[in-house]
Amino acid sequence: MQMSFLTDIPQFIFFTGKGGVGKTSLACATAVRLADSGKRTLLVSTDPASNVGQVFNQQIGHRIVAVAQVPGLDAMEVDPLAAAQAYRDRVLNPVRDQMPAEVVRSIEEQLSGSCTTEIAAFDEFTALLTSEILREKYQHIVFDTAPTGHTIRMLELPGAWSGYLEANPDAAANLGPLVGLEKQQHQYANAVTALADENLTRLVLVARAQISTLKEVSHTHDELAQLGLKHQHLAINGVLTPQPDEHDPLAQSILAREERALSEMPENLMSLPQTKLPLKSFNLVGVEALRALLNPEEEIITDLS
Repeated sequence: MQMSFLTDIPQFIFFTGKGGVGKTSLACATAVRLADSGKRTLLVSTDPASNVGQVFNQQIGHRIVAVAQVPGLDAMEVDPLAAAQAYRDRVLNPVRDQMPAEVVRSIEEQLSGSCTTEIAAFDEFTALLTSEILREKYQHIVFDTAPTGHTIRMLELPGAWSGYLEANPDAAANLGPLVGLEKQQHQYANAVTALADENLTRLVLVARAQISTLKEVSHTHDELAQLGLKHQHLAINGVLTPQPDEHDPLAQSILAREERALSEMPENLMSLPQTKLPLKSFNLVGVEALRALLNPEEEIITDLS
């Protein structure tokens, strides 16, 4: 089985798709495969509901940690709340002793909302993309992203704020939670450049062989292409193969639905490099299961009782 998204992987590879299609499993399996091949790899989850720690059966938090069972693989989960606190500290600490207490409290109140949390999360996201230290340390950085709508917003923000700050260089100082953004303009511009560079970044759209998920991925493809991310691959996960027992009406029905969905795939997806990953009979938790996910010759049956 040829898996095009694993061919000549650039330094950054993103997995995105709606919830439940298996993007976390594919991201984790890809990271394990890269590390197993001798490539120093970092796995980053930007999903607020991340379950990467559950997949690896270990605690993974807001700081980079080694994955115990996979030499050469590190992982982290971007915690929006922790990122927001770090962002507030970075903005406030330099001025706490230079401004009246009531002014500091006013700024703290302005920095307490959801806008700050979102800005802090994408601030950390762009820092990961542009960190020279990380790019020198890791040959590959694998991003397990949030469901598509959140991901698109995350990828839009660096370009939007970079352009806004260029056009309004004095505005950020008066925008409450946006204070300090002007200092990051260069970082945001570099992030946009990295995302649009096919030699640096690949985006894998993960879907199921279902009409609804393929339609959603089709919209995601167009939105991301408009942002400059045109170097996309399509991974269709959990496909029912080989031919099921002809006496099993449920399997026959599922197979027929999948074949119809694939035959009616939106035209804009047809031109993308595609990989169809077969439905596995085992639970995708643990390193050995992740290795088997991308190995068509290997099957693991996990006792789910």
